[in-house]
Amino acid sequence: MHLSYRAGLIAGLCAVLVIACGRPELSSRPLSAADIDATPPVAEQRDYTVEAPHGAARADEYYWLRDDEREDPDMLAYLNAENAYADAVMAPLSQLEEALYDELVGRLKQDDATVPYLYKDYWYYTRYEEGREYPIYARRRGSMDAPEEIMLDVNALAEGHDYYSVSNWEVSPNQQQLVYMEDTVGRRQYTLRVKDLDSGETLPVEITGLSASVAWGDDSTLFYTWNDPATLLTTHIYMHRLGAEGDDTLVYEETDDSFYIGVGSTRSEKFVCVYAQSTLSSRQRCTEAANPGDFRWVTPTDATVEYEADHLGDRWVIRTNWNADNFRLMETAEDTLADRSAWTDLVAHDPDVFVNAFEMFDDFTAVSERSNGLTRIRILRDGAPAEYVSADEPAYTMNLSINPMPGVDTLRYTYTSLTTPTTWYQLNLDTGERTLLKEEPVLGGFNKDDYVTDRLWAPAADGTAIPVTVLYRADFSRDGTAALLQMGYGSYGYSMDPRFNGNVISLVDRGVVYAVAHIRGGQEMGRHWYENGKLLHKINTFTDFIDVTDFLVSERYAARDRVAAIGGSAGGLLMGAVANMAPDKYRVIASLVPFVDVVTTMLDESIPLTTNEFDEWGNPKDPEFYEYMLSYSPYDNLEAKPYPAMFVGTGLWDSQVQYWEPAKYVARLRARRTNNALVVFRTEMEAGHGGRSGRFQRYREIAEYYAFMLNQLGVPLQL
Repeated sequence: MHLSYRAGLIAGLCAVLVIACGRPELSSRPLSAADIDATPPVAEQRDYTVEAPHGAARADEYYWLRDDEREDPDMLAYLNAENAYADAVMAPLSQLEEALYDELVGRLKQDDATVPYLYKDYWYYTRYEEGREYPIYARRRGSMDAPEEIMLDVNALAEGHDYYSVSNWEVSPNQQQLVYMEDTVGRRQYTLRVKDLDSGETLPVEITGLSASVAWGDDSTLFYTWNDPATLLTTHIYMHRLGAEGDDTLVYEETDDSFYIGVGSTRSEKFVCVYAQSTLSSRQRCTEAANPGDFRWVTPTDATVEYEADHLGDRWVIRTNWNADNFRLMETAEDTLADRSAWTDLVAHDPDVFVNAFEMFDDFTAVSERSNGLTRIRILRDGAPAEYVSADEPAYTMNLSINPMPGVDTLRYTYTSLTTPTTWYQLNLDTGERTLLKEEPVLGGFNKDDYVTDRLWAPAADGTAIPVTVLYRADFSRDGTAALLQMGYGSYGYSMDPRFNGNVISLVDRGVVYAVAHIRGGQEMGRHWYENGKLLHKINTFTDFIDVTDFLVSERYAARDRVAAIGGSAGGLLMGAVANMAPDKYRVIASLVPFVDVVTTMLDESIPLTTNEFDEWGNPKDPEFYEYMLSYSPYDNLEAKPYPAMFVGTGLWDSQVQYWEPAKYVARLRARRTNNALVVFRTEMEAGHGGRSGRFQRYREIAEYYAFMLNQLGVPLQL
């Protein structure tokens, strides 16, 4: 589990001192093309036709920018030219960018550590050291006063690599071995390695081309998930026995390319399970961890049913949408799991409550659920009415934390809001006492009382009320003159819950209002919220976002000509769609690793994610879905009209949204638009979907597009 850390005590103190002494103010006039001593690159146009099986054809003059090997000299020359132009555009803002970077890292506690948790004999935690990019994974036996044992120092492992990430690690049942998954490119193709924690030696185990999913069976048996090298689909799960390298056993093969697969252990650690998930259904097979054999179905498969089952003691608990759109929890005895008629309700279906997740304990069950757009935790104990963990604010996010030991009478959970840094609590179920374990430290003079968060409801064109969470300074005047940054996502049922983001404080402190639009396509309001924002209802995602903008402007949270929008990945699709549909309503847009070439990508089953996502976007081999997707695909709908200023970012090695989508988008945008608003296209040449791997490197990226947005919004730019 990876956490974000706040660092930079010295930088934070310096920032405070500079503010106290006064700062020079830059002009608030937005830069234009006339201010830049460079001209944007012009990508060559080459004839190419993208054909669909049903006979439709589309011209794609920039298709040549695709190179699966990332080696084509013409393509690389274009990306490098765009990077050089980005440097030229950002040069006048270099002082602001540096000041923002100092502020961002100045809020971080550089030598921070996670809340330790007890698992069997050891207290486990993650920590950072001042000035270093990567985490250190460590533990102490029996007590936090015991000597520290460093399991992995990722700083040392990253030496000599431009990109390095440890995405997952698992300790063996006897706690003597550690398996970890490393990526040195950013493409999420991992190498499995094993370390002996007693001797400190790395064992001669090196298995490449994997996903990050891995699980222990017994102390000498591992299960791992293999990726197809072209599509990156997870297709095979193998069993590996330490000391028997090269003789791994195939235990599961997924032949349906609409499913992702992975492997994990049940809560009881009695079973190892294979999990297969598509957009509409899921499958689960399990075998005994101590004596692996055939993986048996948890329950008969159903093409329209999702479920996940966990085991503890003598029972299974199942989260499922079987006859329950918003999901429900069911339970059954260990020997009746395969008989769905033997399942009984633990939490019955409620059309107003979405069951999100659960955690089993010996004496209670904790349920993470969502009601009225907000998260909450329900506690279930035998013979007692349900209890709910209390919240402190009207708009917040509450989630289960790390609770590795089921035989306790306490529950750890996290709480956060746009004004409250992530806070870890431990709740005693017997006494009701709540213990503060840690509040995420935010340096640089941050005081939560200086900020206000509100939950608003914006009317959509069809009458639907869209929840919006806003953040602003306590001294903010709602007079219709402020700048606004609105963020959204709205895909895959992923909910953009109101969480603390220390980075946006640099914007809010400069008078910008920050808003999170909880638009359809997410799952904030339950399953129907997702269903009404995908497939042939996808347009709702985009119109909801625009309607939220109109609402915030009409309610005088922002000036009509000072609105910025930001989104990444599928949120980048959102950005491209609203730029085409309502370009006059946004002064500047930041579109990060954006999915903008929807039709071409979904026609190509060799591209990662495509086949798994037919149930999300539709299959364009069907003419109905083809035409619908074509109606909103950002790349296909670029026209000869004015567009907002834009910052577009990507990573050359992105495995989720291939770099050529934003590259083609920017090339066509430059060729078709009728105005000369600034467009910055930044490609990180040593990064993937998540950006650069080092924690400080990532703040460089954020500082750059923040500086660009602030300038384009005409915000008085205090250094």
